Amino acid sequence: MLGRALGLLRAFTEDDDPLTPLELGRRAGLARSTAHRLVAELVALGMLDRLPDGTVTLGSGLWELGELAPLSLRMRERALPHLQTLYEATGENVHLAVLAGTDALYVARVTGTSSIPTVTRMGGRLPLHTTGVGRALLAGRDEEWLARYFLIPRERETTFSLTEEAPLRAEIERTRSRGYATTRQEMTLGNVSIAAALPVVAGLPPAALGVVTHIGRADEGRIAPLVVRTAAAIGAALAAH
Repeated sequence: MLGRALGLLRAFTEDDDPLTPLELGRRAGLARSTAHRLVAELVALGMLDRLPDGTVTLGSGLWELGELAPLSLRMRERALPHLQTLYEATGENVHLAVLAGTDALYVARVTGTSSIPTVTRMGGRLPLHTTGVGRALLAGRDEEWLARYFLIPRERETTFSLTEEAPLRAEIERTRSRGYATTRQEMTLGNVSIAAALPVVAGLPPAALGVVTHIGRADEGRIAPLVVRTAAAIGAALAAH
């Protein structure tokens, strides 16, 4: 039953308006009666909120629980002042992501009116091979992990995306040797990402910090040292607590 309830919750996507219990059940592969019963229970528990027209959304109780997770209390809250400082120094999108399976899960971001639009959002996932933070995370994996990773097909997000193992391994080695990763127009045309991994912190997943800017103003020589220093500062702040 717990798995079915979780299936209902995961049936929501970032593009959804409120959904009917019937639509939720259809997405989760549940019978109509089962979906209605579970929706009622989740509403009672605060995991779903019911609107006056009978549709439902993810509930405030679910958000409240999520804010108790270590990624919120330990990582995001202590990293945000450093992200803000990096944003003030660059004026560009600043992202913090963690390794989640074979994806980069975005847990914090700071952006502004002059920052270039990106496809990232807090709580969203993007591929490791086409994002700066993802490539920085790949550089921290050992050979056993990478061997399994390269068995998985990788999609080409743009014409510039690296998907084959050999060029990706070359980029991983380049990242390791210089201490930061870059991607150029591999996730979104016109965008460049410069990222660095955070030091490993006990009790938290591997994490990386990145700046995304327009290719026309991507001053790697200026931005990369700022990113590397900020990643180290966040790691020290996390370790201190």
